This record gives sequence, structure tokens and C-alpha cells, in this order.
Amino acid sequence: MNVLGLPLAALAWLGRQGTRAVAAIVFVAIAAPPVDAVLKPFVSEAIFILLAIAFMRVDTTALRRYVGQPWLVLATTGWTMLAVPAAFGAAAFAAGLDKQSPDLFLGFMLQGAAPPMMAAPAFAALMGFDATLVLVTLVAGTALTPLTAPLFSYLFVGPALAMSPLALGVRLFAILAGSGLLAFVIRSTAGTARIVRWKSELDGLNILIAYVFVAAVMENVAGRFAAAPVAMIGLAALAFVVSFVLFVVTAALFARAGREHAFTIAFMTTQRNMGLMLAAAGGVLPELAWIYFALCQFPIYLLPQLLKPLARRLTRAEKAAAA
Repeated sequence: MNVLGLPLAALAWLGRQGTRAVAAIVFVAIAAPPVDAVLKPFVSEAIFILLAIAFMRVDTTALRRYVGQPWLVLATTGWTMLAVPAAFGAAAFAAGLDKQSPDLFLGFMLQGAAPPMMAAPAFAALMGFDATLVLVTLVAGTALTPLTAPLFSYLFVGPALAMSPLALGVRLFAILAGSGLLAFVIRSTAGTARIVRWKSELDGLNILIAYVFVAAVMENVAGRFAAAPVAMIGLAALAFVVSFVLFVVTAALFARAGREHAFTIAFMTTQRNMGLMLAAAGGVLPELAWIYFALCQFPIYLLPQLLKPLARRLTRAEKAAAA
């Protein structure tokens, strides 16, 4: 076996664990705070690599198919990138969160303004769904982020953000353009067939790089739970409630598109790429916003495993109805 054989085999094994490994990294991060502290400075780099891997794996044939039938993609993108951030802002102001807890309000609004996670298509595929719609919406939403995130930051957050909305937009564009360029170079050099053949290895690499981000935001979670359990449970409950409400409302809104599409869009909408917003902010956020980001990882990374049985039933029902 060559020198890369064992590491590649280990990555492939990790990638084949699917949603189990995705859920496990959250608990590994909580159990290893010293490792978290070492990894925390590398959040921006980890997000950049995750973006590059996602762009590298884009299925251009699937993209062209949805571009030819754009209405569902446009509706999904508009909901995810415009309606959801506006709803987050309206809900936060109605609850008085901007005055009661400005730091939590900042984290909440950055969550709402974030595009879907780069791992969302992979998570959808792991649950047995066609990830094409997720991927196309992801690409469209991510392309809009340098425009929409500064807009909603200016409208709702204002001076609470450490950098100006323009600086946020420029940094987001630099991250997205740079990762897209790197993905193009790798794809051109390696070839599409080889990238497809490396599916399990790339899934494993995705999980490892995702761990860097999760570990960074989880650094103080165990200590915080020990010091202020009631407050932390309340924040964790808020994270789960936000995901649940977002999932249910989105599924109901897109019900006419079919159960599988509605379920897939709802799942994607809950997977907010807060890591991208954190990278764009240069990792400079108030501690409470960091803690909220950390606790939001629970519903994000546990949801694929929790929803997988339901996803299988829906997929079987859709296939039976089509037969």
C-alpha cells in the first residue's frame, strides 16, 4: 500500500458513516475542549476549504436542468435569502431581542442572513433525496449572499456588527470567489470522473473539515453548561425551536411542490451557513453570539440523523405514487 493508501482508506470509511459521523462530531467537539482551542484560529480556513469542496463537486448537468426550469429554484432562493432573513428580523424586533440582548440579537440575525450550508446537498443525499434542487438553490443563494447579507445587516443590525456592511460584502465575495477559483483549478486538473470516484474520500474530508468549525465554536460549551446550565438549556431550546419552526413553515409553504420537494427545501432552509458569516466577520463576534452559533450546531448536525427514517418513508411513498 502506498503512503496515501491508509489515510485515504480512513477518509473513505469516515465518509461511509454518513449521518452518524455528522452527528458524532458535535459530541466529540464538546468532549475535547483543548483540541477545540487549538483549532479555533482556523475557522475561516476551514470554511474556505468546505466551500471549495462543495463547488468542486457541483453537478453541471443537474445545474443546467434546473436552469431550464427555474421557477421552483427562484421561489426557493427568494424564500431562503429574502423572506427568511426578513422574518428573523421581524420576530427579533417583536420579541424585543435587540434591546434585551444585543449580542444574541446579532447572532440571531447573522443566522437568518446566512445562505444554506455547503454541506446541505451532501446531507440531503445521505438521507436518500435527490440533492439537485438543494445544490442549485445553494449556488444561487451563496452568489446572492454578498448583496443580501450586508443589506440585512445594515437594516437590522447596524452598528452592532464589528465591520461595516460594505466590508462584510467584500469579504464574503472574496471568500466565495477564492474558493470557487480553487475548485475550478482542482476540477480542471483532477477531472470530473476522478472527483466522482473520490466520493467517499471527499465525504470523509468534509466531515473532518466540518469538525474544525464545530470544534472552534464548541470550545466553551461544556464549561458554560457547568457554570450556567439554565441559561444554556434555554439557548439550546431556542436553537431547536428556531429550526423546528423554520422547517414546519417552509414545508407547509412548499407543499404544492410535492412532499419530497417540500421536505427537502424545508431541511435545506434550516441548514444556515453560520460558519460563512463567522468567517466573513473575521471570527470577531461577542461571546454570546459565539455560544448561540455553537448551540445551533446541535439541530444542524443532528437533524440529518433524526430525519433519515422519515426521509426514507417519504421517498418510498413518492416512488410508489409514481409507479
